[in-house]
Amino acid sequence: MKVPAKLTPRRTRLLSKCTVSEDVAMERRTDFARREVVLPGCEAWWSSPMAGAERYILDRVGEKIARETSIIRYEAGARVTAHAHDGGEEFLVLAGSFHDDNGDYPEATYVRDPIRTAHASWAGPDGAVLFLKLHQFAAADSLRVVIDTRTARWYQGVMPGLTVLPLHEHGPENVALVRWEPSTRFIRHHHWGGEEILVLSGVFEDEHGMYPKGSWLRSPHLSEHDPFTGPEGALIYVKTGHLAPA
Repeated sequence: MKVPAKLTPRRTRLLSKCTVSEDVAMERRTDFARREVVLPGCEAWWSSPMAGAERYILDRVGEKIARETSIIRYEAGARVTAHAHDGGEEFLVLAGSFHDDNGDYPEATYVRDPIRTAHASWAGPDGAVLFLKLHQFAAADSLRVVIDTRTARWYQGVMPGLTVLPLHEHGPENVALVRWEPSTRFIRHHHWGGEEILVLSGVFEDEHGMYPKGSWLRSPHLSEHDPFTGPEGALIYVKTGHLAPA
């Protein structure tokens, strides 16, 4: 990572080093009782089984058919033949556009396809980048969800400086986008059922470190922290309640 010419003491916390994983084994971060952080550039991109796509694996349990959280990048016009999602599919379009038999999903669209959903899909003319979660649905979670987060209604959060866009709720699981204004601080709290965060813009922080755009965090059941933002503010995808022990 190239160091900027001018650094403040706070800025040096962004320069955490990481070793890019080149392990050919596909399983990643399988112990859900551990806190995990993946900073931008800390994983290698791997070829996907489908032509014209590659993925950046954040966590994965299983072999050919697996529970997986990843970033997947499609070339322009890349197509996926008709297939079924036996464990459900959740994705957020980070860039470009994505399409399937059921509709069109431009950048910033959030989609949930429940268990046994089947479709063919393809990337738009500028390609597509998705934050993707596979095989992570509860059996009773049968609601299909499509939300254009650019036009959906946001709500005031529980603290000044926070606005929230609810995306989905089922049982203990809750999914939302949360916008943090610059220099916002949340009270110390714990996470029943754990917490998972993807930083979509800005810089998210807590007492453990700083997490710029593209950072992914997974905190276990009953973990706690003191989150806040600096002058950049942040926009995060956050999921809670889905990591409770069986």
